[in-house]
Amino acid sequence: MFTIEHDFDATVITLVDELPENSIGSRPLNEDVVIQTFDDRVIIEQYDPDSGELAQIVLTIEQLEELRAALNLPEGNYRLERN
Repeated sequence: MFTIEHDFDATVITLVDELPENSIGSRPLNEDVVIQTFDDRVIIEQYDPDSGELAQIVLTIEQLEELRAALNLPEGNYRLERN
């Protein structure tokens, strides 16, 4: 499940970990992942129950584009051509 909220300066997407109905209890659920998108960056956050801290990753828009491309490419080294 996920939610989308549009704030003044960002779009906030929350990914909620769920299990299919027939596999309830087959694994522990992870904490929600909150993704905040701005004009120049994307912030990904998830609470770490082991440390009690909020883990945060900040990606530039260029890094996000590279991640999107990498999900569909085989192993190797790549550089995206930018205009």
